[in-house]
Amino acid sequence: MILCLDIGNTHIYGGVFKGEKLVLRFRKPSQVRASSDEIGLFLKAVLRENSIDPDAIEAIGLCSVVPDAIYSTRSACKKYFDRSPFELNAETKSGLKVSYHNPKDVGADRIANAIAACHMVPNRNLVIVDFGTATTFCAVSAQREYLGGVIAPGLRIGMEALEDRTAKLPPVEIIKKEHVIGQDTISSIQSGVYFSNLGMVKEVLERIRHEAFNADAPFVIATGGFAYLFKESGLFNSIETDLVLNGIRLAMCHTKE
Repeated sequence: MILCLDIGNTHIYGGVFKGEKLVLRFRKPSQVRASSDEIGLFLKAVLRENSIDPDAIEAIGLCSVVPDAIYSTRSACKKYFDRSPFELNAETKSGLKVSYHNPKDVGADRIANAIAACHMVPNRNLVIVDFGTATTFCAVSAQREYLGGVIAPGLRIGMEALEDRTAKLPPVEIIKKEHVIGQDTISSIQSGVYFSNLGMVKEVLERIRHEAFNADAPFVIATGGFAYLFKESGLFNSIETDLVLNGIRLAMCHTKE
């Protein structure tokens, strides 16, 4: 079995693969200063609580956009699993060509998403939209060239900014709205958060289509925690919640070849 970990700004998203099948998913809030013992004990506990023997973990892979968390996670893997983890980054040999001015600047989660998307939909121009702490767009050519992308504030960041920077606006649940006009403060905020992001996604996708792919329609994949909100928008060809975990697994397999 392979344990894969995506260490983000808000959550650690993890999964266990048995062959190509994802048999366990789990999340925990990210703690930048969490000790290796806290991480190691959590990982062992979540495996045992889901009837997976920690000794059955043969390899561990991770990607992280939180540099301070990498050392503790690496130490936890060595101490509690006796495994040195595979660490995915833009320099990993994965068959993906990164055309950033500085490839090291590309977030490891975005690289993982691109690897998985290219495997899932080969020989197609792709755009991956990841609705996480930030909302990111990645453009990938049919030749597996990572062309670049867009980084925008995520839905929760927008909602929290309203809460923090205004005197009377409360925090709200982020939900899909059917009507744009709210008739109370909460529904007005929910509408603003949802429809402003929907409009942003439409505009960015259209611009990427013209700028990167000569107006040809790419295959568009949505992923990330808030992707489900836009399931019925008609903007995406597919919604893949486990894209990043599959990307880590595929990168690990590629490096062994």
